[in-house]
Amino acid sequence: MIAGYCQCGYIKDALCLYERMHQEGRKPDHVIFVCLLSAIERPEALEQGKQVHAQIIKSGFQSDASVGNALVTMYSKCDNIEDACNIFESIPERNVVSWTAMIAGYTQNGYGDEALNVMCQMLLAGIKPNDITIASVLSACANLQVLEWGKQVHAFIIKTGHDFDLFVRNSQITMYADCGSIEDARLVFDEMHQRDVVSWNVIIAGYAQHGQDENVWKLFFRMQRIGMKADEFTLACLLSACACPSDLGKGKQVHAHIITAGIALDVSLANTLATMYAQCGSIHDAGLVFHEMPQRDVVSWNAMIAGYAQNGYGKQVLMIFHEMQCAGKKPDAFTFGSVIQACGNLEALEEGKQVHAHIIKTEFELHVFVGSVLIAMYNKCRSIDNARQVFDKMCKQDVITWTTMIAGYNENGHGEEALKLLCQMLQAGLKANQFTYTNVLKARAGLAAMEHGKRVHACIIKSGFEEDLYVENALITLYARCGSICSAWEVFDRMIERDTISWTAMIAGYAQHGFASRSLELYEQMQRAGLKADHVTFTVVLSACSHVGLVDEGRHYFNSMNHNHGIEPKMEHYACMVDILGRAGKLDEAWEFINKMPFQPGALVWQTFLGACRIYDNIDGAKHTAEHLLELEPHDSSTYVLMSNIYAAAGRWDDVAKVRKMMKDKGVKKDPGCSWIEVRDKVHAFVVGDRSHPKTEKIYAKLESLIKQIVEVGYVPNTNIVLHDVEEEQKKHSLSHHSEKLAISFGLISTPPGKPIRIIKNLRVCGDCHSAMKFISKIVEREIVVRDANCFHHFKNGLCSCRDYW
Repeated sequence: MIAGYCQCGYIKDALCLYERMHQEGRKPDHVIFVCLLSAIERPEALEQGKQVHAQIIKSGFQSDASVGNALVTMYSKCDNIEDACNIFESIPERNVVSWTAMIAGYTQNGYGDEALNVMCQMLLAGIKPNDITIASVLSACANLQVLEWGKQVHAFIIKTGHDFDLFVRNSQITMYADCGSIEDARLVFDEMHQRDVVSWNVIIAGYAQHGQDENVWKLFFRMQRIGMKADEFTLACLLSACACPSDLGKGKQVHAHIITAGIALDVSLANTLATMYAQCGSIHDAGLVFHEMPQRDVVSWNAMIAGYAQNGYGKQVLMIFHEMQCAGKKPDAFTFGSVIQACGNLEALEEGKQVHAHIIKTEFELHVFVGSVLIAMYNKCRSIDNARQVFDKMCKQDVITWTTMIAGYNENGHGEEALKLLCQMLQAGLKANQFTYTNVLKARAGLAAMEHGKRVHACIIKSGFEEDLYVENALITLYARCGSICSAWEVFDRMIERDTISWTAMIAGYAQHGFASRSLELYEQMQRAGLKADHVTFTVVLSACSHVGLVDEGRHYFNSMNHNHGIEPKMEHYACMVDILGRAGKLDEAWEFINKMPFQPGALVWQTFLGACRIYDNIDGAKHTAEHLLELEPHDSSTYVLMSNIYAAAGRWDDVAKVRKMMKDKGVKKDPGCSWIEVRDKVHAFVVGDRSHPKTEKIYAKLESLIKQIVEVGYVPNTNIVLHDVEEEQKKHSLSHHSEKLAISFGLISTPPGKPIRIIKNLRVCGDCHSAMKFISKIVEREIVVRDANCFHHFKNGLCSCRDYW
């Protein structure tokens, strides 16, 4: 009776019956204890297992080999490998079952290397392994992914004659597939004289695991042709191979086969079916499967929650999560991961905080996966302090956690913190991966901190990621944005493999630096190399044409987008064409182009046209354009500033006063012009007339000396660009203290002779500063690189790379 209860899983009833037997004075034998122990298979039942163990000791059966073997198996299945090992060591005479139980225990608990150790000890002890032993050892090789060990076990199998056993052969296929050698797995399968459904399932699962979907379906059809019936596992493998919208048709065929074959949808198969529909983008069908399920476990709810999250239905994720809680189902790490991801995508900070509170209650906050997703959610919601709090509270942080936190600092404009965190990560002994370095390089590019960027590059080389495609692409962008187009080209030139992003980054770099002809040359090379241009590529190609006034070339590339490449131009491409035409003085054609756009012009298009009106003093066109812009973006200061400048240049001071009053009434503030320069790893910022720097006296003395020197060689202050109704001398004084001039002066007194000076300005460089920098570059014999809001200017020997067209 006890054995019957155990076989049916009624362990409590079996224990009660054993207790009654004990009270009645009947002595149990070793068979009863083995039955009781075999029914205890889960960590939750460990206490019951320990009770049985106590009874075994009381009854004096602790030395019995079969009972000892059963105890090893019980403790292993309950995730208590230490006690399993102690029992194994205490068995006086170990047989093949004892050794096999210990090997299987280590394998099941993830100690593959210990399992292989025990196998070696077993062979040294002269015990011959059986089929189950060999299968357990193969499983250990698979878990460790040690292909060479697996091949040695394969040789042992052939030598000892186990290669005809079906169970062993199936285990070999699984081992080879898990170790990444699907070709060896197929060789074993093809050599088999006899195959069962498990043989077909493991090779099909192997191909699915390696993404070889074509072979998955070929084997399934072959399996059907020879009359081998697919079971639930086969169908689950087929459904797992359907993971994108293009596979939806195949997924539906499998679903139809399940129905026509009369296969009952148990919870596991139904979960796989719902997951397939969700991954293939058919969330409606996933919902139908989910709602028809008679029973649901946490995996069922996770499948739907993840499906809604992956398909962009963030609000539905929160709704179904609420339903799950109402149904009394306990969420796990994957549930929280999907829900938090949805909150991040919705930028729903308050909802995210509520879910976070629930995570704290259920003690999942310190889980590495959940912690990383929480950090990512707070990053997307621009709550970097909350993200850092989660990061700091985590007991364990892996490379993903560190990378997520670094990415958060980068995305939220804290590049310095991103770099500091990388240093802390390396000091903690963790190895950064390509994604970590990519995020740090993005932060560096944003700061234009060349020296820091070079240090990160050195770390990349040391870590062996220099030839990683993502890292190389980020390095190109870093150097281009930091003003070193030569360094960007060096990275690009030595790349073994290039993708569209690589070419686009390099084309964009040359365009930003005013080398438009080189940009267009690279684009043509990219076409010849067989790489497909995308929307971003065409944006930078058109920008290149705009920077140097290539009107006909711009028209050609714009028209080729749809006609030759099947790419529908977006708002940014139309804005580029308006810029090309407007900057070339073709304002009427640009206006006509805007009116023929297939959609309503956005703010970007109108801002571009307004800039062109300012260049050519077209007051009527500017006024009309400003009306559109103020309707679309009434609080954007740039429109008011441009209109004020246009009126000031025309001497219409009353209109300037009206614009400024309008700004004041609407609470619109102008962004002050600011210039940054990096010296000895520190970024120094300057605004017009700035006297806050510790070296102010030396900066102004040097600047005064520079102005005198460049005046002597032909520099004439351009007072026409001073947009205030003041005296001429005041205008000259105002011009001499612009932020970019102060930054250059500081650079000259703080860096060794001959070293290039690199500056960033948040606005367009003014005409007078542009003229002054050409003269300064000549007299100090240095290259001056200025990155303004539009492009890079390389001043060298009295000339600028933009050829005065900016």
